[in-house]
Order: sequence, then C-alpha cells, then structure tokens
Amino acid sequence: MTGGRGRPRGPGRPGPASRAGTARAAARAAGRTTDRAGERVPPGLRTAAGYAWRLVSLGVAAYLAVTVLTRLQLPVIALFLALVITSVLRPPVDLLARRMPRALAVLLALLGAVVLVGGILTLVGTTVAAEWGRLGGELHGGLGRIDRWLAGAPFHLHPGTATDLKARIGDFVASHRSALLSTALSGAGRAVELVTGLALAVFCSVFFLHSGDRMWAWGLRQLPARARPVWQRAGRAGWHTFAGYTRGVLIVAASNAVLVGIALAVLGVPLVLPLVVLEFVATLIPLIGSPIALAVAALVALAARGPVVALLVLGLIVVIGQIEGHLLHPLVLGWSVRIHPVAVALSVTGGAVLGGVLGALVAVPVVSVAWAVIGALRHDRPDDPDH
Repeated sequence: MTGGRGRPRGPGRPGPASRAGTARAAARAAGRTTDRAGERVPPGLRTAAGYAWRLVSLGVAAYLAVTVLTRLQLPVIALFLALVITSVLRPPVDLLARRMPRALAVLLALLGAVVLVGGILTLVGTTVAAEWGRLGGELHGGLGRIDRWLAGAPFHLHPGTATDLKARIGDFVASHRSALLSTALSGAGRAVELVTGLALAVFCSVFFLHSGDRMWAWGLRQLPARARPVWQRAGRAGWHTFAGYTRGVLIVAASNAVLVGIALAVLGVPLVLPLVVLEFVATLIPLIGSPIALAVAALVALAARGPVVALLVLGLIVVIGQIEGHLLHPLVLGWSVRIHPVAVALSVTGGAVLGGVLGALVAVPVVSVAWAVIGALRHDRPDDPDH
C-alpha cells in the first residue's frame, strides 16, 4: 500500500499527522510539568518576588546615585544654584532682550541682582552695627527680667538661673577655646568652598541665560531620534515645575518676611531687619524653616522685651503658618507644584538626613521635578487609559 505521493510507508513509520499529534502531546506534557512545578510556588509569592528584586535594583541605583552626588557635592550644588539663578533672571532677561542684544541683557540682569543682594547685606550689617550697643544693654537687662520671671510662678526656679547660664557659657568658651578655633578654621575652609561654588554657579548661569535653549537643543541632537520627543516632554515638564517652584517659593518667602517685619516692628523687637532677612532665608526650607526663624526672633524678644512679647512672637508662628499653608502656597505654588504636604514633609526630612541643611533645601524641588516628569511621561503614553 502506498502513500499519497506514491512513497510506501512502512508499518513502523508514522505519517505527518501522527508526528504532529506526537509533538502536541509532548508540548501538553511539558506544559503540565511546568504548571505542576509553578503550582508549588503561590502566585502571590511569585508576584512579591518580582516586585522585590525590582525594588532592590532601584534601591541600589538610588544609593549609588546619592553616593556619587555626595562625593560631587560642590559642582552639584553649584549647578543647582545656577538653575535657580537662571529661573529667577530668565523673565527679565527675555524682557530686556527685546530691546537690546541678549548678551547685554544678561549682563544688566546679573549686575542688578548683585546690586540688590549686596545692598540688602550691607543694610543688614549696618543695622546690626548701629543697634549692637543698645541691644547689649537690653539683653543685660533682659536677663534680669528672665531671672525674675523664672523665679516666680509657675516655674519657681532658683534665682539667677539666666545669669548663671551666661557665666557657664563664658566658662565653656574659655575652656574649649582651641576646639572652637579649629572649628572656626574649618568653617573658613567651608566659606572658601562656598565662594568657589557661588562663582561656578554664576559662570554657568551666564551661559544658561544667554544660550540655554541652544544648549538643550544640542543635547537632544545627541540622543537617538526616537528618544528625542520623550526627553523633550520630560525636560519641558521638569523645567516648568522647577522654575515655577523657585519663583513661587521666593514670593512666599518675601511675603512671610514682610509680615514678620511688620509684626516685629509693631511689637518693638530690636534687630527687625536682620530677623526679617533670617525669616526670608529660612522660609526657603518648607515647613520647618519659618518656625525656626521665628523661634530665634522669640528669643530676642524674650531677652529684650520680656515674656509677654516673646509669647506674642511665638503666636506669629501659628499665624504665619496658617497664612503660608492655606493662602500663599495654594495661590502662588498651586499652578506649578502639586505634591501632598505629607510628601513635602517626608522629602524635607529625608533630604536633611542625607545632606543636612542643603539636602533639606533641595529635597522638595527635586521631588517636585521628578513627579512632574513622571506625570508628563505617563500622561503622554499611548496606552495610558487617562490619555
């Protein structure tokens, strides 16, 4: 008996249909074996294991990134300051560039910023020097008032507690003079690094203001063509958020400083202008900066004006916090930064743990930019259900 094409088929030789059936049977047997092996691990454990190794990989990458950034702290901070300067001065530079060459507009904007900052610092130094003698007498008398206040109800402390504390501080300074001197010298080294970083930041900001768009376009051209639209969207969203946050937080800090200055002037607290500048700088650190500055103002008020004025200054912490949280932040920052206050608190705490004051200062803008970039990329995906 012959096959379809005339070729005889032996009694032990399977036909094509038989071979196909054998292959399907083998595949089903292998699948059953794989399924039986997979059934030994619960599905939930397999899913958790998949997420676990991905989270471990992300954690290792984040740790390595933080380690590298810590080693390169000076250029990283300089670059951050350059971006801050660029975001603040970009609008006036663009406005001036309509009427003059852009290089001249950048020069005028930088000179104006230097004159403004230098004038404020000079005014603060002059105010402190003029009020220092009078403040010394007020503080000496304030220590006596604090002693009498602590000796009365409800504290009933030993008379002379404040003056004894002053004497102990003097003894501590005298006995640890060498350690304090070495600390001051190391602080001088940090001051040199600060000046170097500031000079590098100004140098970079000049080029960012003058030709930042061309620099970004050149960077995009170095990427593959398919990746350029993604990076363009990410860069646009990140810069929009960073610039909005920087300008907004400066407006909020200036508003807080004005309110604090008016309140301290009405209460008759000395050193109003230095305390206003301290409030402005401290407000740049969200949540914790303004209360710390007002606590310093309360100590000055306690020594110079007594406990009643100090308590009123402490009340400013609550009032300023309510105005900042419920009025200024929603109006000024709501259009550019949309992160929950819990995320802000965790970001500031994590930044402070990792990088101290500088880490707390840069934590919120970094998290805001990252969240804006992730949101922009997720929204532009074609398979996004919300797209």
